[in-house]
Amino acid sequence: MPQGDKSSYTNKQKRQAEHIEEGYKKRGVSSREAEKRAWATVNKETGGGKKSGSGRGKKVKRTSSRKGGKKAGRASASRSKSSRPKSGKSTRSRAGSRSGRTRKSTSRSRSKR
Repeated sequence: MPQGDKSSYTNKQKRQAEHIEEGYKKRGVSSREAEKRAWATVNKETGGGKKSGSGRGKKVKRTSSRKGGKKAGRASASRSKSSRPKSGKSTRSRAGSRSGRTRKSTSRSRSKR
């Protein structure tokens, strides 16, 4: 297997690397460097590609993912409350009105019986 071959990785690991790579590209990192960093992150979290033999499975470490999430949240917390996005306030009210409509329709169908 030549160096840099990704055939020994699972589909999930490949998707993770792709997603991480997109994040780096959005931040202005070159595509080559973004790919390197993405695979390094996947290797760190999952321990590399598929390995043969029983008992070789290791628990996935999400330290890198947690660190990224904390950094992202910190940016929002530093802004004033009025400039932050409303956390689902409008979506909650819409969802409530929809569920109310479905309840009414079921009660009508029961009364017709």
